[in-house]
This record gives sequence, C-alpha cells and structure tokens, in this order.
Amino acid sequence: MVERGAPRSVRGLQPERQGPNRCLSLLGAPQEHAPVSAPLAWDEVDSCEPGDFTMATMPGRFAEIGDRHENIDRDPGSLDGLLELSTRHEHEGQGDAPWPPHYKKQRGEPARVQPSKARAAKHPLIEIGRAQRKEDALAGLERWKTRHPEAAAHLQPADVLVDSMRGRSSTWTRIRVKLEHVPAKVRPAQEALDPDEKTLSSS
Repeated sequence: MVERGAPRSVRGLQPERQGPNRCLSLLGAPQEHAPVSAPLAWDEVDSCEPGDFTMATMPGRFAEIGDRHENIDRDPGSLDGLLELSTRHEHEGQGDAPWPPHYKKQRGEPARVQPSKARAAKHPLIEIGRAQRKEDALAGLERWKTRHPEAAAHLQPADVLVDSMRGRSSTWTRIRVKLEHVPAKVRPAQEALDPDEKTLSSS
C-alpha cells in the first residue's frame, strides 16, 4: 500500500472552455486567505503547503529566492516528438479527439456525442454530407469515393444510404455509407461533412 500525503491542488488553464477566469503564475484568488498561484521548484513540491503562498507571504518569498521563471528559456523543449507521434497516429488511422463544442467541426474528428449517449450502430457507418439539393450531396459522395478509392471499391449498392430529411419548410439530403463490406484496415474514419450545408438537424 502506498501512503499518500495531503492532496495538492494544481491550477491550470482551460483554453477549451469559454467564460472561466484564466489562472496564471503569481495570480491571486478571491478567497478569504488570499492565496496566490506560486511557481515551485521540483524539490519544493512534497514539502509545500498551499497556505504558505498568499498575498502576505509572496513578497518575502520573491525577495528571498527571486523569480522562479527567470531561467524558463534556459532549457527550451521541443515539440518534434509530439508532432511525430501525431503524424504516426494519423497514418495509423487514429482520428483526432473531439473538439470543444464552440469550434467548427474538424476534418477527421469523431462524433462529439458523449459515449454514454451514443447509439451503437449495427454496422460501421459514417456520414458523408448534408445539402439542400440532392445533386450537391451526391457530388460530395463522389468526392469521398475519389479520396478513398480502395474503400469505395468494396461498397455495394445497399451500402450507400441517401436520406431525404424534412426541414421546417423544405427537405434536404443526407448521405451515409455503411462500411460492413469494407475491410477494417482500409475503412476511412469519419471526416468533416462534404458538403456541410447548415440544416435544422446540423450539429
């Protein structure tokens, strides 16, 4: 059994959310004891107490040890490894994680529905596009086939679903493709809709 000490609170940015205050180093919080977000050295983490860092104590700490961020650029890191990992995952067919809801739907992004609320499809199914005119939706299907010729070669007529959807004052067309006859290794991931004309049922 591992003995755990008192919990430590780590405050960080939440750039994917709109509205909440951003937390920065040396930023005070509107609480009774006026706590301050204090940058720490690694050897301070186990022994520090959150109550040690307040508006009253931070000036003395700063005068004693200086600016913990002074040498932040001395040992710059690199994103090369992360970018290489991202590229490898993309080539292996791993799609991007869902984006926050206030961002436009991204290419290759999976559905944003919560896993607990997602309906399990009987067969692998992806949506190709939505358009006010049927011919525009079918043109999007042809573009998808051009991008994925290997997968398109395995499709059967019944695998292409062309749905006429009812809007408030008119109908629009949705096209989906069942991938049950497409080998798993060549199944395309869900992409951004093409076309993606705004309809009453658009997410």
